[in-house]
Amino acid sequence: MDKLHESGALRQLRRVVSMVLAAALGGMVAACQDTAETDETPQVVRLGALIPLTGDNAPTGKRLLEAYQIAIQDANEAGGVLGRKVELVVGDDACDPGTAVVKANEMIGRDITVSVGGGCSVAAVPVLKVFHTAGIPMIIPAANSTDLLVPGYNSVFLLSGTTTVEAAHAVDAMESLGRKRLLVIDDGTSFPETIADAAVADVTKNGGPLTLADQITVSQGATSYPRVVDTVREKNADLVFFTGYYPEAARMIRDLRDSGFQGTIMLSDAGTDPTLFDQLTPAQEQGVYGITLPLAQFEPAATDWAAKYRASYGHEPGPFTMQAYDAVRLSLNAIQRAGTVDREAVRKAIAETKPGDIELLSGPAEFKPDGTQPNPTFILLQIKNGEFVLVREVS
Repeated sequence: MDKLHESGALRQLRRVVSMVLAAALGGMVAACQDTAETDETPQVVRLGALIPLTGDNAPTGKRLLEAYQIAIQDANEAGGVLGRKVELVVGDDACDPGTAVVKANEMIGRDITVSVGGGCSVAAVPVLKVFHTAGIPMIIPAANSTDLLVPGYNSVFLLSGTTTVEAAHAVDAMESLGRKRLLVIDDGTSFPETIADAAVADVTKNGGPLTLADQITVSQGATSYPRVVDTVREKNADLVFFTGYYPEAARMIRDLRDSGFQGTIMLSDAGTDPTLFDQLTPAQEQGVYGITLPLAQFEPAATDWAAKYRASYGHEPGPFTMQAYDAVRLSLNAIQRAGTVDREAVRKAIAETKPGDIELLSGPAEFKPDGTQPNPTFILLQIKNGEFVLVREVS
């Protein structure tokens, strides 16, 4: 091959290599541009839900998740929000403070716009700062300890009243039951302790038919409660108000009834749960009441929704499910009104929500400056024949 021919071949080879490299670089630039456009205009809106899916309180988390899933399905079937699909990012906090903080930080990495979780106060309180620092507003469906309000964040919104309000309603209900000496019991964690203290303050202040026999704290997770039995006898209490969660409530009820206690037992909303039906005999459930938020099966406005829930999952919605459903709907309504997924704009839209913006199943579609709803309604239930019976509204 002569030198001239060789030079031409080399030039041709160089041209081919240059074209290949240019095409490759062009593809890389296009890919980067596509990625940038995707990042700037995501095709989904993500909501985050930290709930207990393991541990003693898993039944609550499971029902909350079912309600979220119905809300997400309804939203996507209606076209999503701002033209985007809606996704739910779920984290299992096991009602444990340390686990909740870890899961909250993981959730922030998933780019959620609003947090709609919060099954128990003990796990919700420590994540307040995590989400607030990230600018993520929180609509909390179940937890309602006044500890949630202590930091004074303008990004926290409660759909379940507060323990102060619930305690006042509980005392009002207990005063109507004809008992005289009240023993108040909590488990030392956020929700039970704050509602117990508020109830004691109300009884002491009211000077009504109830007198305070005593207030004691027991251990969460205990397998039996002999000290409760002893205190009831020692203080001659005929009414027990247990403010803790339903796993302990069932054990305490059994211990009290097996000891011969014939008085009335009142449970807070943390203890008023359908799982009690499988753990109590007909004799043990006699005289057991619970104060809780409205349940779908007793709400005429929720009749169709409750039927859809039963058809989907084969059981009644149960406590806090309407609130969970509404937390998703309210989030998406605020995003739609804000016209953006910018978290501060969405927070502002939530804070400014008025009843005309959206009709919630669970209560007023508005918030006071402290993030609580005005005039939340509670109901008094009694367990009879393995089911909840509505006694009356307490509002």
